[in-house]
Formats: sequence, structure tokens, C-alpha cells
Amino acid sequence: MATSFKGRREDQRLVTGAGRYTADWNLPGQLHAVFRRADRAHAVIRSIDASAARRAPGVVAVFTGADVVDAGFRTLPPLAHFPGRGGMKCIVPERPVLARDRVRFAGEEVAVVIAESRDQAGDAADLIEIDYDELPAVIGFDTPLAAGTTLVHDTIPGNVCFDFEYGSEAKTEEAIAAARHVVRLVIESPRVAPNTMETRGALASYDTATERYEIRCGHQGGPAMRDALAVMLGVTPDKVRVHMVDVGGAFGARTAPYPEHPLLLHLTKRLGRPIKWSATRAEDFLTDNHGRAIRVSGALAFDKDGKFLALGTKWLCDSGAYLSQAGVLTNSMNGLTMAGGPYRIASVYGRHLQIMTNTAPTNAYRGAGRPEAALIVERLVDEAAVVLKLDPWEIRRRNAVTKADIPYKTPTGTVLDSGDFPGLIERAERESDWSGFASRRAEAEKRGRIRGIGCALFFEPSGGGGIPKEQAAIRFERDGTIALHHVAGPSGQSYETVFPELVGRWLGIDPARIECRSGDPDGPALIGAASIGSRTILSQGTVFKKASDEIITKALVLAADALEAAPADIEFRDGRYYVKGTDRAVTLADIIERHKTTSPHPLDTTADWAPQRCFPAGAHVAEIEIDRDTGAADVVRYTAVDDIGTVINHALAEGQLHGGVMQSVGHVFGEDCRYDSESGQLLAGSFMDYFMPRADLVREFRSSDHSMPTPSNALGAKGAGEAGTTGALPTCMNAVVDALRDAGVKGFDMPASPSRLWEALQRAR
Repeated sequence: MATSFKGRREDQRLVTGAGRYTADWNLPGQLHAVFRRADRAHAVIRSIDASAARRAPGVVAVFTGADVVDAGFRTLPPLAHFPGRGGMKCIVPERPVLARDRVRFAGEEVAVVIAESRDQAGDAADLIEIDYDELPAVIGFDTPLAAGTTLVHDTIPGNVCFDFEYGSEAKTEEAIAAARHVVRLVIESPRVAPNTMETRGALASYDTATERYEIRCGHQGGPAMRDALAVMLGVTPDKVRVHMVDVGGAFGARTAPYPEHPLLLHLTKRLGRPIKWSATRAEDFLTDNHGRAIRVSGALAFDKDGKFLALGTKWLCDSGAYLSQAGVLTNSMNGLTMAGGPYRIASVYGRHLQIMTNTAPTNAYRGAGRPEAALIVERLVDEAAVVLKLDPWEIRRRNAVTKADIPYKTPTGTVLDSGDFPGLIERAERESDWSGFASRRAEAEKRGRIRGIGCALFFEPSGGGGIPKEQAAIRFERDGTIALHHVAGPSGQSYETVFPELVGRWLGIDPARIECRSGDPDGPALIGAASIGSRTILSQGTVFKKASDEIITKALVLAADALEAAPADIEFRDGRYYVKGTDRAVTLADIIERHKTTSPHPLDTTADWAPQRCFPAGAHVAEIEIDRDTGAADVVRYTAVDDIGTVINHALAEGQLHGGVMQSVGHVFGEDCRYDSESGQLLAGSFMDYFMPRADLVREFRSSDHSMPTPSNALGAKGAGEAGTTGALPTCMNAVVDALRDAGVKGFDMPASPSRLWEALQRAR
């Protein structure tokens, strides 16, 4: 189902500066908001004196937690409705929109100044005096769980808000104890900042005539944002209207609202004027939901021939000071879904502890627990290969699920409905010139550089979304426009290009006539999930296919009338209805035009589909070089062979995969949102201190397709948005460890920054 690529339709608007992001919108009479945030990680608020701020020029109002305590705000509950170990339920702490008695992370909202200009609001915010009684900061993985440690929330004993497990603990431990060989590892996936190009912001207003809150802000799906805001405001969803805006990056960090959003909506109603807020980059570093922040320990048991027998893992997931909507869910269920990887393993056990710390909350971030699930398995597999002196691909080949095993049910209940893992291995070996690596390593050594190679074999879940059905609508407008309505919000996924191309092909109509309207608040009311979990092409693409088929069926009756023939004698081909056995025909475009003044148009269609999960897979190879003298590292070759099901648009799919790879490459080689263990202050709160990957970090990128269409949806698509991120984390780390092992380094974990690599090499010398 591949289509020719002629460029993205969105680019004409976005590249030429005609995009309209949150900060580009303004309303008459708008005020401006600036937040005063906690400058320490953990403290009791003794008093807040805002009197000087209230007297400052241009200030309309100043609000603290005490001023809005009666507003009825509610804490947005996490999407963790499943039971934990021993039937435990997730303990959800209250998160006030403005801190009242205590602050729990540096950057938490304490007060907000509303003024006539942003500069006036900022100057006044600096005048607010806050008296704190400091408390010990609870940071990291060990401190929160230590006996006698200060509690982040008095309602959460031991700082563990959720304890989740899957598989058989007893059976797995027994198999590990009896095995001929066992390898053990502890790996950390450092905390990262989303760092979208567009910082957070909002333009809030209130329509007194309709008694409806209105907001323009970055989001990954209007209905998802609307429903969550309604919960936090304590109103019904019809009282919240989320406008469409362009979004400058999301990665999971723009799915759910933050405390600022419902607060600004409440205050715009209270003050009777629109309110605009734009965060600084420093605020985003401090308060955007962070990603990763996971430590996993694992043990893999195997026999003398390398056959995998059992795998046990224990996860410590740093949830931060409060719970995000998706963090606990993804840090639990994605580990369960991917437990054991694409291998035949008799017994698997996993346990996940979600712990509270005095840091910014963590949330789903591109991959959302998938990269860590692949990382622990693939690192252990590589260590097993070292023990048995086997080629890394050979030990994977001996254990991988085969085409004959499909459909394959894993020990934790995941059913792989399609795939060819041996084929992925064979293709990755060939495309990466795996056999020629030794000569490239020798050549690098002559240049004073250490060269390493790493691989990974993986699958990941996509689709789903926790909703009963996915809906999409096709509407025919009087001016001839065909409008495609769906709910997921784009932030680089090219919906405006892909969906019109697909629907145009199915209906035989020029895509130029077709417009994609994602989350249009004035469009039909639809049910569906946000753009999360690599799901949109397979879910909403499938619904558009169903809607197109229904339109073709509906129009057949109209075509029969136009051709003066019985419907049974009509057939549809390439956008035309023919009288069978003749050349008499009428186009679907003509039928649409004939009825354009009818309201509603007789071909208007809304379709739905029950979402199904799919399982993209891949085999990736990375070659890296490390400079012995400086520790600087480069990914000199990266080869990605992926199974994303039916490829709808090869250029766009490769772009998604490449972008995902780069995010994990950045993670491996430096991204680390580190907090000071004593003070709880963020040490990497600007681009002066926080590593970001540049284009030259990956010198050569090759992408190949080895796809097996899934039978679970009409397109056969599996999703591509997170596969690159999931595969690149273990691939790059295995390459780093391989290079360091050759240099005599034993034991190394992320981040592979130049200073840490240099120190490891010096110790080995």
C-alpha cells in the first residue's frame, strides 16, 4: 500500500512561518500570567506575603493556594485501574494547582500573578516573599526506600505508591537457581526532559453566553485534553472547548493537562478577561513531565547451548512528587507486555515499584517503558553470548520466536499475531555488513579510536488506547471540500498529508479536495484516543477505511439512479461507477457534486472500530567509535530493519523511525535530567548543562523494511512512532559495552557521556 511521496502538505504552512502555535494566538483584552515557583525541593510553607506584588504596576490580581482552595479543583487520576501485588490499589496523592502547605519539587507552582503585560507579571512575581521550613529532599532510587526516610506524602507509606507484578515468582526463581548459567545486571535509564521545540503555554477564556471554558494549548488530542480538564475543573466535558492549534513537539508530554491549565481557566472566568501564559525554557525543564527515570535489575538463566530458561526482573520507577496520568500505567503494563522479548522462555517474572521522590513527575515519553523493557532483555542476552563465546546474533537466532510459532503467546499473555524474527536477524546482519566489522574495528584502532558493535532484536506494543471504540467522520461541504474528522492531535505525524492521500485513493478522488481536521471542536462529536502509543495510522486509518467503504456503498444507489440502472448492475472501480458490461459510467466526484446543496449530504458518514493492539518489531545494529583521549563518541553506522506492518508512506515512516532512533541515541550518549541528591535542585536545567543530540551524532543511518502485515486491522499497519526509540536504546548500549569491553572496561551504564567514557577508560588503564 505504499504511495509516492511528494512532500508533506503541512510543510507549506509550517516551514514558511504560517503555523499558529499557542503563543501566536491572542484575544482582545487579554491579561498575562506568570507563576512564582518553589525554589527548593521539599519544604513546609510557613507564610506567603504577596502584598508588594499586588501593589506593583499593571497587576490585576495575585493568587496563592489559599485563594483558590474552594474552587473545587480535582486531582487528575492516573490510568492505573488494575490491581497490584496482593491486590494493592495505586495510592494517588492530591496535587493542588497551587501548593498550599508544602512544596514537593523545585519548580512546583506556588502563586500566580495576573497583569496587563507579561513583563509586569514577571516583575511582580519576583516581589512575592515566601517563608519556608525546609525538609530533607528525597532523591534517587535508594533514598526513598531506605528505612526511616522522610515521606514525600504522609499518605504513601515507604514512598511506594504502587507495587505491580506478573508471571510466576516461585517458578522463575526455581529455574534460575537450577540453571547451568545465569547472568545478572542492574541497568539505569536516566531521567530525561522532553524538550519540545515549543514550550508550554495556554490562552484561556470563558464564554459567558454558553458558560463554557475555552483553551488554546498544545495537545495530542482535543477530546483527551477536554475530558481531563473537565475532571480537574469538576464540570461536564461539554463545558470545555479545546481549540485546534499547531503543536511544536509532544512525545507524550502534551497528552494531559498540567495544573496551570485548569487554574487559568478558573481565573479567566473569575476575572472576566482572557489570560495568556507562555512558559520559559527554564520552566519547561523544571515542570514538564519528565521521561524514563527507571532502574531495572535482571537475571537470565540459560543452559550450555544458550537456550533461555527463565528471566526475572525488578523495576524501580521514579514517579516524581505527584502522579501523572499515564506514568504508572506505562511503567507497569509495557513491561508486562514485552517481558521476555521476542524469545521462547518458559518462565518470566517481573515486579515494578512506583516510588515517590521530590522531583518533577514522570510520564509516558516516546516509548513509555518499552525501551527499558527491551534494554534489560537485550543487555542480558548480550552478556549470555559473552559467557558462551557466541556471536550475539547466534544466541538470538537460537531463541527467537519463529514464523512457525506465530501466533505466539508469551509467558505473560501477549499474543504476537504476525512477524518474522529470524528474517529480521538475517536482514540486519546483511544490511549492516556484520561480518565485516572486524576489519573496521582494526582500521579504527589505527586512528586511535575504539570501535564497538551492538545489536538488538525486539518487539513492542502499539495501538489499544483503553477506549471502547475509535471513530472518524467524513463530511462533504458545499464548497466541494471533503473534510476528514478525527480526534488525535498531530505534532509531526503528517496527518494532513497521509489521511487525504489514503481516502483519496480509496474513493478515487483528488486528495487536493480533501482536508484533514484533527480534533475540530466545531466538527462532529467523536470518540477516540490521543496520538499516543504509535496508534493513529492503524486505528484512525482503519476507521477512515471503513468510512470510505460505507460511502462507496451509499453512493452506489445514487449512481444507479443517475445511470438509470438497477444497483445490482452497478460496480465501482477507480472512482467510477460502471454499468456492468458497458462503458456507461459516472464518477463518485460527480455524485458528490450533484448533492452538495443537500444538508446533511447523503454521503456524510461516521464510522467506528474497536481498537486492537499490534506489535511492531525490529532488528537494529549500531557501530560506535570512542576517542581514547577525550571519551567523545560517535555513532558511525546505524542500521534499522523494521517490521511495522503495511507501510503507508515509506518516506514518512522512515522519518518517524529515524527521529525515534535519534531520541534514544541522545539518551544513551548524554541526556540526563539529574538532581542534586542533597538539595533536590535540578542540575541540568538549561541547554548549557543538558545534552541534546545533534545531527552529526549519527553519521550514517540506513533503514530497511521487513514487514509482515498484521491481520488485526484493515490496513495491516502496526505503527512506527516509537519503534526507533525502543530499538535504539539497547542497540546503542550494547555497542558501547562492546567497545569498552574490548578496551578492558568491565561494567558500564548510561549515560555514555564523554566524561564518563573517559573516566571508565582511565580506570581500565
